[in-house]
Amino acid sequence: MKNSCFKILILLFVCNVLHAQKQPNIIYILADDLGIGDLSIYNENSKIQTPNLDQMGREGMLFTDAHTSSAVCTPTRYGILTGRYNWRTPLKEFVTWGNSPSLIQKNRLTVAKMLKDKGYKTASIGKWHLGLNWTMKNNSPEFNHFSDKSNRLNFKDIDYSKPLKFGPNDMGFDYSYIISASLNMPPFVYIENNKATMVPTEISSQTKKQSPYATWIRGDIADDFKHEEVLPNVVNKSISFIKENAHKEAPFFMYIPLPSPHNPVLPIAPWKGQSEINSPYADFVMMIDDLMGTIFETLKIQGIDENTMVVFASDNGFATTNDLKNLREKNHSPSYVYSGYKGSYLEGGHRVPFLVKWPGKIKPNSVSEATICTTDFMATCADIINYDFKVNEAEDSYSMMPLLTNTGDYLREATIHHDKYGVFAIRKGDWKLIVSPNSGIMASGETKKHKESLPEEILFNLKEDIKEKNNVANQFPEKVKALKDLLIKHIKKGRSTAGKVQENDAITGEWPQANFAFK
Repeated sequence: MKNSCFKILILLFVCNVLHAQKQPNIIYILADDLGIGDLSIYNENSKIQTPNLDQMGREGMLFTDAHTSSAVCTPTRYGILTGRYNWRTPLKEFVTWGNSPSLIQKNRLTVAKMLKDKGYKTASIGKWHLGLNWTMKNNSPEFNHFSDKSNRLNFKDIDYSKPLKFGPNDMGFDYSYIISASLNMPPFVYIENNKATMVPTEISSQTKKQSPYATWIRGDIADDFKHEEVLPNVVNKSISFIKENAHKEAPFFMYIPLPSPHNPVLPIAPWKGQSEINSPYADFVMMIDDLMGTIFETLKIQGIDENTMVVFASDNGFATTNDLKNLREKNHSPSYVYSGYKGSYLEGGHRVPFLVKWPGKIKPNSVSEATICTTDFMATCADIINYDFKVNEAEDSYSMMPLLTNTGDYLREATIHHDKYGVFAIRKGDWKLIVSPNSGIMASGETKKHKESLPEEILFNLKEDIKEKNNVANQFPEKVKALKDLLIKHIKKGRSTAGKVQENDAITGEWPQANFAFK
């Protein structure tokens, strides 16, 4: 009898230990300007082969209708880390610069802080591009702009020898190794745990040595910063973090925002010149795929693949500045069957590849046609750790767990899209409404302003018109009204999830693209 009781106690102890270990590691990998048609698992006519990411999709779930919260990068990153739509912040259009202040405020809960408070070891490794509060020399005033182009090259008063006043380590990341913005935006320094690894000693020069797609803005650069080495460094640092934390008691969360394939397009040996279509961009995408393969292989070698949820996505659609003419000539379509590119409110601007792998939880070869948004990541993580949001947290995030596990209901009612210049669109079911498009850029995603005025409301039925060629607003005025009313409701309420009304940031400031909501 005693032996039986002892065995039962041992069994209960083992079960409790195994239960404690069930909390998964979480890795979120975010490509930069990767088109949905650039992954061969999405594009049957792709001229670029991505076997490692294709395999990830086959081993997990592929989303066919996934969207970023913005058609450009800074806003999307904000939404991923906070679960809140980007346009609720003071940044109503475009992106931050390398010397912009932090877009994430000190009182804002991030997914990293939420997971850290639940015992996760957290890391951010890669392209930050959310603003940083730099320490300034001689009590110089701190930067207070977000997208002011006139002030974007002002670095003379930054004290690189001092830690950041507010950076990733203050937002819930135990470890951070980042670059401040896009790889074409100075300052060109690595920032590890809120401090530059080296003080810049010179000014970088623009280069066209490899191609017109390998250029960057002149600005401060440190001796240890080589543009073509940034992507490999990000991957190597990520692999080191995995190895260091694979067998520790605490689970880990990694946010890995890649600096590529955003311009400058810098494939290196052995990938340079290896694509079948003789395209530096294609080489670069192949390089990304191979390096992602090394991360996936590391998880398997460390024996933690089965208890790790990996998400792979892009921060917006393909950028037209990345060798588009050559890709078209070679019959490769980075936006697949969709119209528009990065910056656009059309599908090609914000419909992105979105893959999730989680062995044992997600059935292999799963495909979801649900319309999801990158803001949903935070609520999904909260669901995993049983965290209940306060009223001012993750206001636009819906858990994807019902989709991933095929149990329960995914609650997202509608998704709000936002283009480079702040033009709004709203999607519900098969219907998509674009409002006040004349305040933004050309629908193609090009940076030229409209030559001719467009209708103030553009309505598409995506089921019948996936290329968004036929505006049916005049045929369905009741649908236009219903979608516009819903958009206005979600803007004014300060949230799209259920809960108490919240305030948008700087709502009383200039916000011409949302005038329709506040008349």
